[in-house]
Amino acid sequence: LFETKIEQLADEIENIYSDLEQLSRVIMEGHQGDEYDEALSTLAELEDIGWKVRLCLMDTQRALNFLVRKARLPGGQLEQAREILRDIESLLPHNESLFQKVNFLMQAAMGFINIEQNRIIKIFSVVSVVFLPPTLVASSYGMNFEFMPELKWSFGYPGAIIFMILAGLAPYLYFKRKNWL
Repeated sequence: LFETKIEQLADEIENIYSDLEQLSRVIMEGHQGDEYDEALSTLAELEDIGWKVRLCLMDTQRALNFLVRKARLPGGQLEQAREILRDIESLLPHNESLFQKVNFLMQAAMGFINIEQNRIIKIFSVVSVVFLPPTLVASSYGMNFEFMPELKWSFGYPGAIIFMILAGLAPYLYFKRKNWL
């Protein structure tokens, strides 16, 4: 019974490893937020399964240790119990490496999500900085002051438009020159 249980747990660990390999490819090659959302959900499920496998291994290990120490098992069964304990001892590090792989993939996915969000925020920041100076110029001309000599000038309106374009273009060119875009 214990042998069958350990074989099933070993098979489950192998299944988790193969699922993690597929997820690893999705995370490392994926560039869409939906893929990362699904991958994070799957990683959480795999971590839960790995945790349950670990608990089963530890419970079985405790039960077998008790039987080896306290029960009077015939020689063949005693050796069989010790062999199962060795199998458990070899599976526990594999299970621990699963947790490390899950944590690595979670951190990688979160890192890629952060990079993607930073790119989006960067675009919004540049757009707002580019449109801020023209908005300032337009708002001061929209205040309808009585004394604004350029309003009576025939090129006042086109001059204000050109000034707003230049005021918006200046930060854009500055960012481009600094390689921030």
